[in-house]
Amino acid sequence: MSSEATQPVFHIQSVYLKDLSLEQPNSPAIFLEKQMPELEVAINVGFEPLGETTFESTVTATVTAKIGDKTAYLVEGKQAGIFEIRGIPKEAMDQILAISCPSIIYPYLRSNIADMILRAGFPPVHLAEINFETYFQDRMQAQEQAQETANEAKPH
Repeated sequence: MSSEATQPVFHIQSVYLKDLSLEQPNSPAIFLEKQMPELEVAINVGFEPLGETTFESTVTATVTAKIGDKTAYLVEGKQAGIFEIRGIPKEAMDQILAISCPSIIYPYLRSNIADMILRAGFPPVHLAEINFETYFQDRMQAQEQAQETANEAKPH
Protein backbone atom coordinates (compact mmCIF):
# COMPACT_ATOMS: atom_id res chain seq x y z
CA MET A 1 0.00 0.00 0.00
CA SER A 2 1.50 3.32 -0.99
CA SER A 3 1.71 6.25 1.38
CA GLU A 4 -0.37 8.18 -1.16
CA ALA A 5 -3.39 5.97 -0.44
CA THR A 6 -3.32 6.83 3.26
CA GLN A 7 -2.88 10.56 2.79
CA PRO A 8 -5.95 12.62 3.68
CA VAL A 9 -7.62 14.31 0.71
CA PHE A 10 -9.65 17.52 0.87
CA HIS A 11 -10.35 18.81 -2.61
CA ILE A 12 -12.82 21.42 -3.86
CA GLN A 13 -14.46 20.11 -7.01
CA SER A 14 -16.91 22.96 -7.58
CA VAL A 15 -18.39 26.08 -5.96
CA TYR A 16 -21.71 27.30 -7.32
CA LEU A 17 -24.74 29.44 -6.59
CA LYS A 18 -27.57 26.95 -6.05
CA ASP A 19 -30.43 29.37 -5.42
CA LEU A 20 -30.94 33.14 -5.25
CA SER A 21 -34.24 34.95 -4.88
CA LEU A 22 -35.36 38.52 -4.34
CA GLU A 23 -38.74 39.86 -3.28
CA GLN A 24 -39.68 43.56 -3.09
CA PRO A 25 -43.32 43.46 -1.98
CA ASN A 26 -43.62 47.21 -1.38
CA SER A 27 -41.86 48.60 -4.43
CA PRO A 28 -41.91 51.26 -5.76
CA ALA A 29 -43.37 53.06 -2.69
CA ILE A 30 -40.61 51.73 -0.42
CA PHE A 31 -38.02 53.74 -2.40
CA LEU A 32 -39.71 56.96 -1.28
CA GLU A 33 -39.02 56.17 2.40
CA LYS A 34 -36.22 58.28 3.87
CA GLN A 35 -35.03 56.01 6.67
CA MET A 36 -32.63 53.12 6.29
CA PRO A 37 -34.11 49.63 6.56
CA GLU A 38 -33.51 47.45 9.62
CA LEU A 39 -31.95 44.14 8.72
CA GLU A 40 -32.54 40.62 9.97
CA VAL A 41 -30.09 37.96 8.85
CA ALA A 42 -30.46 34.20 9.26
CA ILE A 43 -27.74 31.72 8.30
CA ASN A 44 -28.08 27.97 7.89
CA VAL A 45 -25.46 25.34 7.06
CA GLY A 46 -26.08 21.92 5.58
CA PHE A 47 -24.34 19.05 3.85
CA GLU A 48 -25.21 15.78 2.22
CA PRO A 49 -23.21 12.90 0.80
CA LEU A 50 -23.18 12.56 -2.98
CA GLY A 51 -21.04 9.45 -2.93
CA GLU A 52 -18.67 7.63 -0.61
CA THR A 53 -16.06 10.39 -0.67
CA THR A 54 -17.98 13.27 -2.28
CA PHE A 55 -20.15 15.75 -0.37
CA GLU A 56 -22.22 18.81 -1.13
CA SER A 57 -21.95 21.56 1.47
CA THR A 58 -24.39 24.48 1.51
CA VAL A 59 -24.69 27.82 3.27
CA THR A 60 -28.02 29.63 3.08
CA ALA A 61 -28.50 33.28 4.05
CA THR A 62 -31.83 35.04 4.36
CA VAL A 63 -31.73 38.84 4.59
CA THR A 64 -34.95 40.65 5.43
CA ALA A 65 -34.98 44.46 5.36
CA LYS A 66 -37.88 46.35 6.93
CA ILE A 67 -38.77 49.99 7.23
CA GLY A 68 -41.24 50.15 10.05
CA ASP A 69 -43.68 47.30 9.46
CA LYS A 70 -43.12 47.25 5.68
CA THR A 71 -40.74 44.81 4.04
CA ALA A 72 -38.35 46.63 1.74
CA TYR A 73 -36.82 43.41 0.43
CA LEU A 74 -36.20 39.78 1.19
CA VAL A 75 -33.16 38.10 -0.33
CA GLU A 76 -32.38 34.43 0.09
CA GLY A 77 -29.29 32.83 -1.34
CA LYS A 78 -27.89 29.32 -1.17
CA GLN A 79 -24.26 28.81 -2.08
CA ALA A 80 -22.96 25.28 -2.47
CA GLY A 81 -19.76 23.43 -3.01
CA ILE A 82 -18.83 19.89 -3.94
CA PHE A 83 -15.90 18.52 -1.97
CA GLU A 84 -13.93 15.31 -2.24
CA ILE A 85 -12.97 14.22 1.25
CA ARG A 86 -11.26 10.94 2.07
CA GLY A 87 -8.71 9.51 4.43
CA ILE A 88 -10.15 11.61 7.27
CA PRO A 89 -11.12 9.95 10.58
CA LYS A 90 -14.91 9.70 11.01
CA GLU A 91 -14.85 11.85 14.18
CA ALA A 92 -13.30 14.72 12.21
CA MET A 93 -15.71 14.54 9.25
CA ASP A 94 -18.57 16.45 10.92
CA GLN A 95 -16.22 19.30 11.76
CA ILE A 96 -14.79 19.42 8.22
CA LEU A 97 -18.29 19.40 6.70
CA ALA A 98 -19.72 21.93 9.20
CA ILE A 99 -16.70 24.24 9.55
CA SER A 100 -14.12 23.95 6.76
CA CYS A 101 -16.50 23.61 3.80
CA PRO A 102 -18.85 26.47 4.81
CA SER A 103 -15.82 28.68 5.52
CA ILE A 104 -14.75 28.20 1.89
CA ILE A 105 -18.13 28.83 0.24
CA TYR A 106 -19.50 31.60 2.51
CA PRO A 107 -17.42 34.42 0.94
CA TYR A 108 -19.01 33.61 -2.44
CA LEU A 109 -22.47 33.81 -0.84
CA ARG A 110 -21.64 37.16 0.81
CA SER A 111 -20.64 38.56 -2.56
CA ASN A 112 -23.74 37.24 -4.34
CA ILE A 113 -26.09 38.61 -1.64
CA ALA A 114 -24.40 42.04 -1.69
CA ASP A 115 -24.59 42.14 -5.49
CA MET A 116 -28.29 41.18 -5.53
CA ILE A 117 -29.22 43.85 -2.98
CA LEU A 118 -27.29 46.53 -4.86
CA ARG A 119 -28.89 45.50 -8.18
CA ALA A 120 -32.30 45.70 -6.48
CA GLY A 121 -31.69 49.43 -5.96
CA PHE A 122 -30.83 49.42 -2.26
CA PRO A 123 -27.64 50.42 -0.45
CA PRO A 124 -25.16 47.54 -0.40
CA VAL A 125 -25.24 45.15 2.54
CA HIS A 126 -22.13 43.24 3.48
CA LEU A 127 -22.87 40.23 5.66
CA ALA A 128 -20.60 39.85 8.66
CA GLU A 129 -17.81 37.30 8.70
CA ILE A 130 -18.84 34.10 10.47
CA ASN A 131 -16.67 31.93 12.66
CA PHE A 132 -18.11 28.58 11.59
CA GLU A 133 -16.27 26.77 14.39
CA THR A 134 -18.18 28.82 16.99
CA TYR A 135 -21.38 28.39 14.96
CA PHE A 136 -20.83 24.59 14.95
CA GLN A 137 -20.12 24.47 18.69
CA ASP A 138 -23.21 26.57 19.45
CA ARG A 139 -25.36 24.21 17.36
CA MET A 140 -23.88 21.14 19.10
CA GLN A 141 -24.65 22.66 22.53
CA ALA A 142 -28.20 23.51 21.47
CA GLN A 143 -28.72 19.94 20.23
CA GLU A 144 -27.35 18.50 23.49
CA GLN A 145 -29.64 20.75 25.54
CA ALA A 146 -32.64 19.81 23.39
CA GLN A 147 -31.78 16.13 23.83
CA GLU A 148 -31.47 16.54 27.62
CA THR A 149 -34.82 18.36 27.74
CA ALA A 150 -36.43 15.61 25.64
CA ASN A 151 -34.96 12.92 27.92
CA GLU A 152 -36.21 14.72 31.05
CA ALA A 153 -39.71 14.98 29.56
CA LYS A 154 -39.95 11.21 28.96
CA PRO A 155 -41.95 9.35 31.59
CA HIS A 156 -39.76 7.15 33.78
